[in-house]
Amino acid sequence: MSSNVLNGLITQDDIFTLVRGESSENRANITHKICRQIEQRRLTEEERLAAEEILRIVAQDAAEMVRRALAVTLRNSPKLPRDVAKRLAKDADSIALPVISCSPQLTDDDLIEVLQTAVPSRQRAVASRPVVSEKISDIIVQVGDADTVKTLTRNKGARMVDSTLSHALERFNGDQELADVMAQRPTLPAKITEKLVTLVSEQVRDHLVNAHELPPEMALEIATGTRERATIDLIAQAGLATDMPGFVAHLRSHGRLTPSMILRALCQGHMKFFEWAMAELGGLPHHRSWLMIHDAGPLGLKAVYERANLPPRLYPAFRIAVDVYHSLEMDGRAGDQERFAQRMMERVLTQANGMSRDDVDYLLDKMDKISERMGHDPNDLTWEAA
Repeated sequence: MSSNVLNGLITQDDIFTLVRGESSENRANITHKICRQIEQRRLTEEERLAAEEILRIVAQDAAEMVRRALAVTLRNSPKLPRDVAKRLAKDADSIALPVISCSPQLTDDDLIEVLQTAVPSRQRAVASRPVVSEKISDIIVQVGDADTVKTLTRNKGARMVDSTLSHALERFNGDQELADVMAQRPTLPAKITEKLVTLVSEQVRDHLVNAHELPPEMALEIATGTRERATIDLIAQAGLATDMPGFVAHLRSHGRLTPSMILRALCQGHMKFFEWAMAELGGLPHHRSWLMIHDAGPLGLKAVYERANLPPRLYPAFRIAVDVYHSLEMDGRAGDQERFAQRMMERVLTQANGMSRDDVDYLLDKMDKISERMGHDPNDLTWEAA
């Protein structure tokens, strides 16, 4: 290594102290100085190679204090060579943890190797990284202890898909702290929100309701067991475009995709939910379900309805609801969705015979709530009726 390459990066005295200095404290100080120079300077290719050679020498120093100075100073730096980062990640905790938790040089494959050591402190370091990929999050939930999974769940930079969140709740079933932590995440899939409302503490439930714009009555209904009606509110609040096939499949797997629930959703204008429910129950791709409901003539709906094995006695109500949906249009004004739901339910109530008392009561109750929110007299069913 020539002195020209080292000029301005490290002095000859620094080299002597780094290589032969008897005091580990002095070597640690020089290491910190060198690392700061490397981090702050724009290096030429020749300087970069020389700097990496120096760092490899430091990484083999016998004194933990020296190696720790290297790890802490360059823990966030892309200038730390990957081979050095991997070496430090296998060192003592005081050296490894800063690198594992911060270094951008460690790849997902490197992190998987760390996770497989089954050392909780290092697994938590991976879980706390500024960015954690979906793949790594999934592995952490599989192999990490409860504290590690909570660390991951608290981390806003950790990407966690529906299946990972569900697995965490299932694996640590009954851990209210985990449920509370998960409820604090900035975004949650609808089916996870539904699970959490029944698991979290009362204080966190209030946060969940407010942060995710779920009406308090929905949380109360879910918590007290009247879950089916509350699910309709959840669908409306979560947005129809949020993983609808996954949400429908989740409801079916838990015995929640009942005929009355599907009818209630349809009577509020949730046609996308209805399409996916028919596809799920009938074992059809969504485009086939859509075609049979909307564009296959009068027999299309009956065919997909029978394929879904829904009760024949409720078919007239579904037929009316679909016809009403097709005859109504959104007008684009404020409160559009609520007016649409109101009109839909009015027409179903005035045209359908043979509906169960429960379904009729539910629709009337829903109409009351919509009217109250919009400032109309809930006893007056004639306002703006098309």
